[in-house]
Amino acid sequence: MVISPITLKTAQAFIAQHHRHNKPPRGHKFSIGLKNAAGELIGVATAGRPIARHFDDGLTLEINRTCTTGERNANSALYGAVWRAARAMGYQRCITYTQADESGASLRAAGFVRVRELPPRPGWAASSVALKDKRDPIGNGGVSRVLWEIRRVV
Repeated sequence: MVISPITLKTAQAFIAQHHRHNKPPRGHKFSIGLKNAAGELIGVATAGRPIARHFDDGLTLEINRTCTTGERNANSALYGAVWRAARAMGYQRCITYTQADESGASLRAAGFVRVRELPPRPGWAASSVALKDKRDPIGNGGVSRVLWEIRRVV
């Protein structure tokens, strides 16, 4: 497997086709691709500003999505590549979330540690009764999540 730079558009298309429960992110700081020996794209990761305002300190990066076609160790390779790139850019911390029923094995293999479990939250549709019927139900509303992080060792 080989790490390669990719555009947001390429990452979004891959995620739209392969991700099992999330839509592609709308923006990013950078995206990373993973290709097999034949040069076929088999995984992507997107990284951007933290969604939670209190984590958006300028030194924390959030991995918003990873998505693979299921090859062994592909997710770990992507998490590791994002963290290496983030460190090279001066980030001190990288965070991401999993659904509570996911093992996190790929994250642990890349050096991430489990920080805490987060209770289910209402989806975005719950924030506005007027918009409720216009919002798409896909996402993580109503699902318990786990916050993971990796930090630069000082």
